[in-house]
Amino acid sequence: MLALAAPLALAELGVMAMGVVDTIMAGPLGPAAIGAGSLGSMVFYPIAICGTGMLLGMDTLVAQAFGAGDRADCRRTLVNGLWMGAGLAPALILALWGLIPLLGAAGTNASVLALFSPYLKALLWGVLPLLVCAAFRRYLQAVNIVKPIAFALISANLVNIAGNYALMYGHWGFRAMGLTGSGYSTSIARVYMAAVLLGAVVWEERSGRRKRLPHLSSTQLLPDISRLRRMAGLGLPAALQILAEGAIFAVVTVFASKLDEASLAAHGIAVTVVSTTYMVPLGISSAAAVRVGQAVGRKDRRGVAASGWSALAIGALFMSAAGVALWTAPRWIVGIITHDAAVVTIGVALLRIAAFFELFDGLQTVATGALRGLGDTRSPMLAHLAGYWMVGLPVAYLLCFHFRWGAPGIWVGLLAALILIGSALLAVWKRQLDRVR
Repeated sequence: MLALAAPLALAELGVMAMGVVDTIMAGPLGPAAIGAGSLGSMVFYPIAICGTGMLLGMDTLVAQAFGAGDRADCRRTLVNGLWMGAGLAPALILALWGLIPLLGAAGTNASVLALFSPYLKALLWGVLPLLVCAAFRRYLQAVNIVKPIAFALISANLVNIAGNYALMYGHWGFRAMGLTGSGYSTSIARVYMAAVLLGAVVWEERSGRRKRLPHLSSTQLLPDISRLRRMAGLGLPAALQILAEGAIFAVVTVFASKLDEASLAAHGIAVTVVSTTYMVPLGISSAAAVRVGQAVGRKDRRGVAASGWSALAIGALFMSAAGVALWTAPRWIVGIITHDAAVVTIGVALLRIAAFFELFDGLQTVATGALRGLGDTRSPMLAHLAGYWMVGLPVAYLLCFHFRWGAPGIWVGLLAALILIGSALLAVWKRQLDRVR
């Protein structure tokens, strides 16, 4: 489990690092550029990641086929994953494009909107490569090929840094494009990631030929409607779960924006910190989906149990350590980002609240992956909808505004939601495991 999860966790950290690098390199362009870049990320990523969530059904289908020794079926799912990505790309692009006039009508600051519009349009060139990359990644990790994934997503940061340097600031003979250059650089980095993972698939095909296994040239390249329906049936609940989780953080950020500047800044710092720790169990979650799915394909119940419980144990251990760090050293962690006394005081309080939900956040994330390996994407969706929207959001609103707890009230609401979701999904995993034969 560690051999599979560690590269995937590094890959997730690489994805997050790209956004951090963009924010840092946009700093010299001024507050309007930083604001436009942040707005672009908040608009682009929930919609784009929801699209990639539609491909999460590949984890189940490829891993189970691989466990059953049916490599040809694995490749048929890959082909149909690419078809699904190609079909989703135009819809996502149109949805994102349509948000530009809506934000203008909503009264977005004119100077921010002037930079936001060309930046978002530059990001749209990377939508299709992002989906292609997601399809290749789901396939490769489900057949135990993970090092190229980590290499692609980490090295893409170097491509992005070089692109930002050249296109944002006009080096190496390129015209200075400001924030728009950062959008094009990000899209180029996504093309690079897709190309690297395509190379890994081709290399895997060459190995397959040496082992006399069927390869892509002998796979039906036309879309398989029945398989696409199965993928959509698994992927749609996963995509809705991602959307529900992303939207809740957008809503509570709106809550924080109604408070003073120090509270909003502290909230933003705390979100960044817990998002960073979350990347590790997210990688473990992908490994759990693969290992559980492979064991299901082998009809190995003991393997299913061992894979799921070992992933949950590793995730719980890491997030417990993260919780201890947030409780014992919150001032040092916030101090890495700011030395503003008011922001530090509030940030310390928020991280100490977060310390109590780290374990449950890890459990719910890894359990979601283990359940996906079993083919259950509906239970995590329902748990997230109920936990975040029926419990967490009302508690956050009441404590923040009615009881005047401010930002800590928001985070107590998140704490309540994650305790509920983590406990519920752990119970669902135990119940589903009892049904495996």
